[in-house]
Amino acid sequence: MTERRAILSGSVFEERIGYARAVVDGNWVHVSGTTGFDYAAMTISDDVVEQAEQCLRNIGAALAEAGCGFRDVVRVRYLLPERADFEPCWPVLRRAFGEVRPAATMMVCGLADPRMRIEIEVYARRPDAGA
Repeated sequence: MTERRAILSGSVFEERIGYARAVVDGNWVHVSGTTGFDYAAMTISDDVVEQAEQCLRNIGAALAEAGCGFRDVVRVRYLLPERADFEPCWPVLRRAFGEVRPAATMMVCGLADPRMRIEIEVYARRPDAGA
């Protein structure tokens, strides 16, 4: 039987909406769209680059709890309300994904809270996945 378990970050949104930060399904890890909120303090920076950095910290914590890391990411989606906000984030994103080179998509769309300037979603395959 395939292992399936939820990973929770403590975000109030997970409880209010009814989702998990990530779901481990066998060797696959599906990380929900993750914003730049510091979930411990429930604060968010006004700066899109700082938000991207916090997104990656939040995602990194979920990946670690799932038994993998950024090196195992195979797909990433970037969601931003403003197209112009994407390029300033590139150096931060390159630090996380530059060596890994996952498949990637950037979309311009509305986010759930007007303070959110970037949301990042990833899929990873845990290293014990076999060939």
